[in-house]
Amino acid sequence: MHTVVCIKQVPDSAQIRVHPVHNTIMRQGVPTIINPYDLFALEAALALRDKLGGTVTVLCMGPPMAEDSLRKALTFGADRAVLLTDRYFAGSDTLATSFALSSAIARIGETIGPVDIVFTGKQTIDGDTAQVGPGIAKRLDLNQLTYVSRITDLDTETRQITVERRAEGGVQVLKTALPVLVTMLEGTNEIRRGSLADALRAARADVTIWNAADAGITELLKCGLRGSPTVVKKVFAPTARADKAALIETDGKNGAQIADALIAAILDRNPALDADLRRLSAGF
Repeated sequence: MHTVVCIKQVPDSAQIRVHPVHNTIMRQGVPTIINPYDLFALEAALALRDKLGGTVTVLCMGPPMAEDSLRKALTFGADRAVLLTDRYFAGSDTLATSFALSSAIARIGETIGPVDIVFTGKQTIDGDTAQVGPGIAKRLDLNQLTYVSRITDLDTETRQITVERRAEGGVQVLKTALPVLVTMLEGTNEIRRGSLADALRAARADVTIWNAADAGITELLKCGLRGSPTVVKKVFAPTARADKAALIETDGKNGAQIADALIAAILDRNPALDADLRRLSAGF
């Protein structure tokens, strides 16, 4: 069983800066961490390896300093790490990122061994798009299971996986065939404490470093800013609202009375809404 876990080195969200011209995240001088959602994916992969055997390869696309995050992943018990780094990848949006990562995963399958499962976190804390995982699945023609909360069964003989997936209004139980891409939800597990042996191994390990050519990428126009159709028009912090929250007394009131008081308070603070509702009701 060979699993690949895609992780991302992200800036500490409390200290993010945005480039004033390109509207891209400026990473220089900002402390970085492994994207927290990716840790749930990593633990899921390690747990499957511990149960069924196999290997776990961790893949990261980023600047050279992202090697630190890969070594951190090795301390948790990952078997090997691959860093995809090249100036051609700078400024990639989710479309360009999924292209580069899918190319690297295909090359990992060719050089290390066929990939059975690709794990990602549900999203990253810097982009919050949740698009890269599904994008990889589409490019590699993998079955995809998104927002997975629990892996309930994995049959290596029939090569089928069963998971629980969070859905609106409940939980879906899904079964599909390998190979598959799985995006893990937050809070589904707890990343293990790495052993001393893994920490020593991570410090001495050779992280495989690939540029675009090493990953088999020949269509460079699909990478980086040139391959990113997303245009960020403006980035700004929302202004604080001057209005203070209104307190509605509920003592001695039943549900209907509380609802009436709430509606009355909303309409009182939004006269235009009151007028619109009256005009609409008059038309019926």
